[in-house]
Amino acid sequence: MENTNKTIKFHSGENIPLELHKVRIVQKLHLVPIERRLEALNEAGFNTFRLDTKDVFLDMLTDSGTNAMSDHQLGAMMIADDAYAGSQSFVRYQKAVEEVLGKKYLLPVHQGRAAENIINHAFVRKGHLVPMNYHFTTAMAHITQYGGNIEELLYDEAYVISSKHPFKGNMNIEKLEACILRHGAENIPYIRMEASTNLIGGQPFSIANFRDVRAIADKYNIRLVLDASLLGENAWLVKQREEEFKNSSMKEIIQTMTGLADLVYFSARKLSSARGGGICTDNKAIFKELQPLIPLFEGFLTYGGMSVREVEAIAVGLYETLDESMICQSPQFIEYLVNALDSKGIPVVTPAGVLGCHVDAMRVCAHIPQTEYPAGALAAAFFLISGIRGMERGSVSNQRDEEGNETYADMELLRLAVPRRVFTLSQIKYVEDRMTWLYENRHLIGGLKFVDEPPVLRFFMGGLAPVNDWPEKLMAKFREDFGDSL
Repeated sequence: MENTNKTIKFHSGENIPLELHKVRIVQKLHLVPIERRLEALNEAGFNTFRLDTKDVFLDMLTDSGTNAMSDHQLGAMMIADDAYAGSQSFVRYQKAVEEVLGKKYLLPVHQGRAAENIINHAFVRKGHLVPMNYHFTTAMAHITQYGGNIEELLYDEAYVISSKHPFKGNMNIEKLEACILRHGAENIPYIRMEASTNLIGGQPFSIANFRDVRAIADKYNIRLVLDASLLGENAWLVKQREEEFKNSSMKEIIQTMTGLADLVYFSARKLSSARGGGICTDNKAIFKELQPLIPLFEGFLTYGGMSVREVEAIAVGLYETLDESMICQSPQFIEYLVNALDSKGIPVVTPAGVLGCHVDAMRVCAHIPQTEYPAGALAAAFFLISGIRGMERGSVSNQRDEEGNETYADMELLRLAVPRRVFTLSQIKYVEDRMTWLYENRHLIGGLKFVDEPPVLRFFMGGLAPVNDWPEKLMAKFREDFGDSL
């Protein structure tokens, strides 16, 4: 792939990201009045997951399945081989995995959490513990479902919201070894590394750190599993921030990372901008152990529960992960938004990571106790005054312990996801403008309470309600300042 890692300077001196793509297909958006947005929030139980897109202007809920596919991906979908078994679409997918990720054996699954189910069904038993740099919601749910538990082993710097540390997703090596000695290697089915750590602001880990984790895994004969869903962006930040790899190609960096793991799994919704997933390895014994579970849970071994058209798109998308002009676009837009908000004193996770801009609800809503879910309240308030749908990444996204007690998150974040090649710079500036106004009026935001709480993954389906009439007061202030503006 062409190396495009060059800074493009503007004569004006402005530092803005330049899109290295053109828009050829558009989808119409709607910005409904604030009165309708309040009605929509009430209908959705103040849970942005439950909002209808007809009421959403900019959808920054997630980058999962929402990245823009390329013309080559869309074209590839038209030549899919619909055969149930022996499909040539799968052959092309397998070849892409081998050439891009460097792994010989591939098991297709319909998305990332399906891979987590397969892996944990095979490896996790009651009393097991999985050390990791940080949990992801579905990863933790699948581990606990099979009787296991997790231990998060980050360095203290990772929990500092405003920081210059380039790799806040690094695993604490001393804590990892202590964890293994405390629980016993025989009770640890695998060590999990996530690229990049979603719930602490999309922060990457370094290859130097991953090598240290590999050394510990080898010392105690424990499998090392890599969640590679945001591998491309992690690799791009390695190239920007890790001296050893500044002149390396994306392929070299990616295969250095995957080569350190016994098992790699991913959500193709993130990694290759298509809807599906995969598990891959060079270890034939691991492959044979997991292989029978694919027809049982997912579908036959050449489609894994996916449409073969998506299989074709994933294959092309994997190759495109090696293209810096594609992979850098989202991190550059995120960095622009993070820096813009930070320059105005709005607390955001720094340095800018991947996936999205993360606003620190604990500080924005310092007057709201964690018992009233400040990140969820900020997400609801921001939708109300802007029509922008973000995602709560805080205590609502946690799960209760075995006794039913609330477990409060280390961070209360509003995540504003920036999918690849979806938004324009003027839309990003609209996000900046409305967040600036909300921050100036943050005292009007109030808390939330659960009125409908599912037992598992409650942030997807749960219903909440405001603790008082703060949404009406916030809406009144919006009308006072913006008049009849949308």
